[in-house]
Amino acid sequence: MPKMKTNRSAAKRFKVTASGKLKRRKAGKSHLLEEKPARRKRRLRKAALVGKEEMERMKRLLPYAF
Repeated sequence: MPKMKTNRSAAKRFKVTASGKLKRRKAGKSHLLEEKPARRKRRLRKAALVGKEEMERMKRLLPYAF
């Protein structure tokens, strides 16, 4: 059976934590930052975890991450 291919765009966007969860970047911090409040931009700095509803899709995209 051939090896499965990792989705390279997903591999660049997600990191696996020590407990096996996926860490992701929050959306909305790439442009038009002048008009967004500092409080909102500060909250967007922190990484978030991928929800359990999305994990099945992520396991297909990153077969060797788990």
